[in-house]
Amino acid sequence: MQGSAPAAHPAGECAYPLTRRLLAEAGRSDIPASPELPERLEGAAVPPWLPDLARVERAAAAAARAPRPERPGAGPPVVNPTLELVRLAWPVLDGLDGELGAAPPAAFSAPPAPADGFVLCWQDTAGVSHAAPAAPGDLLALKVVVEGLDPEAVASAHGVPVGRVDEAIRAAADREILLAPPSRIRRDPAVFPIPEGTPDHMVTAETFAVQWHVTQACDLHCRHCYDRSDRAPLSYEQGVRVLDDLRRFCQARNVRGHVVFTGGNPFLHPRFADLYRAAADRGFSLAILGNPVPRRRLEEILAIREPTFYQVSLEGLEPHNDFIRGRGHFRRALAFLDLLRELGVSSSVMLTLTRENLPQVLPLAEILRGRADGFTFNRLSPVGEGARLALPDRDAFLAFLEAFRRAAARNEVLYFKDNLLNALLHREGLPLSDGCTGYGCGAAFNFIALLPDGEAHACRKFPSPIGNVHAEGLEAVYESAAARRYRAGCEGCRPCPIRPWCGGCLAVARGLGRDIFTEPDPFCPFLGTDGIDVSCTAGVVSAPAQT
Repeated sequence: MQGSAPAAHPAGECAYPLTRRLLAEAGRSDIPASPELPERLEGAAVPPWLPDLARVERAAAAAARAPRPERPGAGPPVVNPTLELVRLAWPVLDGLDGELGAAPPAAFSAPPAPADGFVLCWQDTAGVSHAAPAAPGDLLALKVVVEGLDPEAVASAHGVPVGRVDEAIRAAADREILLAPPSRIRRDPAVFPIPEGTPDHMVTAETFAVQWHVTQACDLHCRHCYDRSDRAPLSYEQGVRVLDDLRRFCQARNVRGHVVFTGGNPFLHPRFADLYRAAADRGFSLAILGNPVPRRRLEEILAIREPTFYQVSLEGLEPHNDFIRGRGHFRRALAFLDLLRELGVSSSVMLTLTRENLPQVLPLAEILRGRADGFTFNRLSPVGEGARLALPDRDAFLAFLEAFRRAAARNEVLYFKDNLLNALLHREGLPLSDGCTGYGCGAAFNFIALLPDGEAHACRKFPSPIGNVHAEGLEAVYESAAARRYRAGCEGCRPCPIRPWCGGCLAVARGLGRDIFTEPDPFCPFLGTDGIDVSCTAGVVSAPAQT
């Protein structure tokens, strides 16, 4: 982290464009630009804040001239070597949005009031220069990194949750005031061949998600429920240990943590609000997959932190939905969606696709238009109680996919999740979606499902155990042989050029009796009698992934 001493800036390398324009406005064009201009302006007959503006311009020029910085390959975040921290007595960047060269002199027509502060000037790894007032979080992040402080000790000393310190460091890294190493959650090309032309963001995860089933208790008994097993309940103390373990894992892997609370119904855990608060205090982004709850329970959660989304389920139009989920559920769910909208909470609706409700999906989407923020489907995994229901046949499903794709162009509530939609998009040269978990099939890659007793699964939709976090810890579970095998996916999908966006659905294949590690999803549009027909999918994927 640099200072702004004039000796570091040889003559002629900083033209002070805005300072000189303002000097001309003040009738002082006689003062020449030089490395020492800020010092020359002290005590001169010029506006008192002009020396500070010159200091910022000098620091910005130094940052812009510096060699382009690079992110470290490993280890903790480091201070951007181009960073210049300038202490000021005047808020000279107010109203300029950091655009020093583009700011008109009129921005200073009203003299600013004195105010001590700092301005940061730096160059990012793309070679773009920035100048911005330093926020308290920026200074906190710099102090922690420069002095090598323990974020937990800093948080304890200041009486704040450690997540606040972590968030300050992440925010500084996002702006590249700090330079953080790349994510260590990346597809292994030795077991997951990466097609030529695949963008890095499709094989490197920046966030790791835990779908956390904090209780098996549920106020519904759906006819397609995957797991009604009676498991040891999660205690609050165990939950806190899991969250601390997740924080350590994310820091070691250089990723953000995302906790998706579910169950059963997570609100039926006796200390759900406490667990939710503990996750918020550790700086994780949060979401809820649950059932409709009373306003007071929702407001209790919102007082802690607003979830990134709240997902409820509907299984078709009212008669069919209530047959699957229980009498009156459809209307309760619609009323709850209205409540979420009233309170400003992003809402999502999920449907489990079966032979019976396939014709109801698009009519339901019209009911949800303007009522929910998103609506999509997962195909039934015929395991558990879901084995009593039926998937659509392949031809009907592929026709439905095409109809769903076309409807999504007209109804903004629909979004893509099923990986096989990407086969249709690719065939027509359209931009691909990110797939089921944002990376095609993210089983044991950027996602795990965690049950109340600590048992971890690669995917919640079918039995896919990879270890127990209570007994082994998350790092050991993630690196287990079982997790690595699920992460590698299906060998039969290796020739496919859209594999990073797809991978089919392991849960569907498993439910239909396939060997999920060798046999592709039987609904795949590219599947021929001898496996993936690469002649149907020739070419390199070049369209950017979209959410």
